[in-house]
Amino acid sequence: MKKSQRQLLLVIGQILLDLLSVAAAFSLVYRWRFEQDIADRYVPPSPQTGTIMLALLLLPVLIAFQSAQLYNLRRAGSPVDQSFKVFRAISVGTMIGVALNTIVLRERFVYSALIVAYGWLFSIVLVVIVRFLYGQALAWLRQRGYDQQYVLIVGAGEVGQMILEQIELSPRLGYQVVGFLDENGDIQAQRPILAAPEEIATVLAQQHVDEVIVAMQAPYQRVLDIVSLCGNFPVEIKVYPDAFQIITRNEVTIGDLNGLPLAAVRNPALGGFHRVLKRAMDICISSLVLVLAAPLLLLIALLIKLQSPGPALYIQERVGLDGKPFYMIKFRTMAMDAEKRTGPVWAAPADPRVTPLGRFLRRYSLDELPQFINVLLGDMSVVGPRAERPCFVEQFSQMVPGYMQRHKERAGITGWAQIHGLRGDTSIEERTKYDLYYVENWSIAFDLKIMVRTVFEVLSGSSY
Repeated sequence: MKKSQRQLLLVIGQILLDLLSVAAAFSLVYRWRFEQDIADRYVPPSPQTGTIMLALLLLPVLIAFQSAQLYNLRRAGSPVDQSFKVFRAISVGTMIGVALNTIVLRERFVYSALIVAYGWLFSIVLVVIVRFLYGQALAWLRQRGYDQQYVLIVGAGEVGQMILEQIELSPRLGYQVVGFLDENGDIQAQRPILAAPEEIATVLAQQHVDEVIVAMQAPYQRVLDIVSLCGNFPVEIKVYPDAFQIITRNEVTIGDLNGLPLAAVRNPALGGFHRVLKRAMDICISSLVLVLAAPLLLLIALLIKLQSPGPALYIQERVGLDGKPFYMIKFRTMAMDAEKRTGPVWAAPADPRVTPLGRFLRRYSLDELPQFINVLLGDMSVVGPRAERPCFVEQFSQMVPGYMQRHKERAGITGWAQIHGLRGDTSIEERTKYDLYYVENWSIAFDLKIMVRTVFEVLSGSSY
């Protein structure tokens, strides 16, 4: 079983335990209260109503847990910090769940203030206990070789050896050190010296590494350069606190390794359950758009055929997830053989090759509606970095450091760069910065924010 599949199973297990814990807490409190003296004043709901009540409560709780990043199953972290996150997530989820029940069920709504208070408190206690037990079970499995995390340590000096010692003292975390990177090969390290730090990209391409820990006491710029060299690889990067203070372009989070503080500079945001969740959202949205917009799609195709000779759809090779090519579908907005003389070039706002109808379609992004077919097929996502043509990708990957990292996620119809006006003939360096920020900071809320802003951009006619 692949590592991503194992992690997905672990996250699904955690989700099921959380939902069962909250459901059990409210169900037990609910049953207990109806066995008290309030039974004469309230009529217990039917099984169907009870199921609806529970579903309307569990859905916002699940979303609150996801928003609190409680499904990023970190190997090392404070149980106290996790308990506070659980407290906040259940508090927010319960309030929203009770409000949904009040709106949807109305006269059938039979929660009392006491049931809500007791259920909320019992849920927090039960979830914290179950999560602790689940964490202990995972630690037991990891100590026996399941779900290992392969670590590369940059720096074999005193700090690197200290990190290695902490890893060896904590087998329950499931870390395996594959080796060190250090220019001083004569250091008596307990793991092999694989190469000099500047050769980290070569080592990452050859070795299976999940996490890089930078343990160098070196000039700030050198640490930054080493972190930058990891840009094209889906690895988590952590640095020892002496170095993390200078990482100003990324949001850092402080964790610990058996009491030793480490700063997470970059975590692959989309993986495991998150990737499944985003894919499910893509399927739902693309299916809905294609069904509702079907008459409009047919009308646009007919108008294109009437205005100019040639097919209504334009199919072009683009680069998507993991740098693999796919064929993107759009409405044709240019005359036939538009690139016969110019070759592959970006379209400009006053491009003479664009037809009058095509200019209107581009202004309101209607030419991109067929891309929801690509989303449904799994080639693209609703939100993500913009898909570029292979010739441009090859060119940009040599010009812009870390450019290929944006291909670790599916290309999107819209994205963080696009809503900031970075599309077409604009600075590729700036676009890459926005794309990498999105890749490293993905969340459901972030996607929804981009979608809402895209709708306003399209309606204003400023999306060209």
